[in-house]
Amino acid sequence: MVKVEPEVKYVGNMHGNEVLGRELLLQLSEFLCEEFRNRNQRIVRLVEGTRIHILPSMNPDGYEVAAAAQDRDISGYLVGRNNANGVDLNRNFPDLNTYIYYNEKNGGPNHHLPLPDNWKNQVEPETQAVIQWIRSLNFVLSANLHGGAVVANYPYDKSLEHRVRGFRRTANTPTPDDTLFQKLAKVYSYAHGWMHQGWNCGDYFPDGITNGASWYSLSKGMQDFNYLHTNCFEITLELSCDKFPRQEELQREWLGNREALIQFLEQVHQGIKGMVRDENYNNLVDAVISVSGINHDVTSGDHGDYFRLLLPGTYTVTATAPKFDPETVSVTVGPGEPKLVNFQLKRSTPPAAPKRRGPNSGHRGRVLPKKVQPRAARKKEMMMKQSQRVPA
Repeated sequence: MVKVEPEVKYVGNMHGNEVLGRELLLQLSEFLCEEFRNRNQRIVRLVEGTRIHILPSMNPDGYEVAAAAQDRDISGYLVGRNNANGVDLNRNFPDLNTYIYYNEKNGGPNHHLPLPDNWKNQVEPETQAVIQWIRSLNFVLSANLHGGAVVANYPYDKSLEHRVRGFRRTANTPTPDDTLFQKLAKVYSYAHGWMHQGWNCGDYFPDGITNGASWYSLSKGMQDFNYLHTNCFEITLELSCDKFPRQEELQREWLGNREALIQFLEQVHQGIKGMVRDENYNNLVDAVISVSGINHDVTSGDHGDYFRLLLPGTYTVTATAPKFDPETVSVTVGPGEPKLVNFQLKRSTPPAAPKRRGPNSGHRGRVLPKKVQPRAARKKEMMMKQSQRVPA
């Protein structure tokens, strides 16, 4: 029996000089372990029902450069931002936005967009490692921790607007799951000590959230890549005005983010989840789960399990798989735990090929010998002969 348990992840320090996320994730790891050991029921329930993955530093080489600069009191807004090859890792993922914007207009896949054949030659080692990681597990929810502002940023990051003088204009560019993404961003913002207030670092963001492309357009980012290539819904958390805060500020930052970090993890438990199987209870991998009215599908994982984040409401949900008949159900989602919805698909029966009829197949498809008459014809002929024998 497969336990239907969602995967969720935190990624920090993608930009080596934005270090608060790294420190918060290390502290979060310790906090979860300590509270689990102390039998804090909220944490026990979270840990036992969720597969939590924490990557404190995606760019350790950049971090070492930034830390060394701090030790030498070298100021520089971008020192250590990039990896050892001088590449910005958040501009290094395959650009799938171009394809989804085309498909939305002209028709085409709305999820799990394929990668170019030579994608490994186009990305850095850190990017390749993360792509292989997120493809190997059925991640459902994620946050990418940054610094330099205080706001919860949700996709899309790349603007749909055309370029003007080499730059892509900022414009709100929502995903099909825009309302859900706004809710996820607000969960973090309002659980944070001050993010929801809006005024931070000289910027103002209502509710402490923003659509990425509405703020500034970013191409080849990790956030959009997660949504377009996998089942994972990722947002970007900008957590501090100072990219490399002093040690004495870390306790305040931890207290300001602790509840938000926990609440965001808990958001993976909403919507619907379940198994997709065939008539013999075999798990179906890569079955497509579609929600009517939301043009973004998800798929079942390697064990036939699926998770679809949804806000409270009533939805029409369909599961499809090649060579199987689709199954459609109506589901009402509440504000609490996710609704368990299992699908059992029946294998499609191919239509029977029509039988070829010969030149003499005039009677219910049977081929009759040339000299053999149908029974009704023979009976009629016999009656006629008998009538001829009766005297006048």
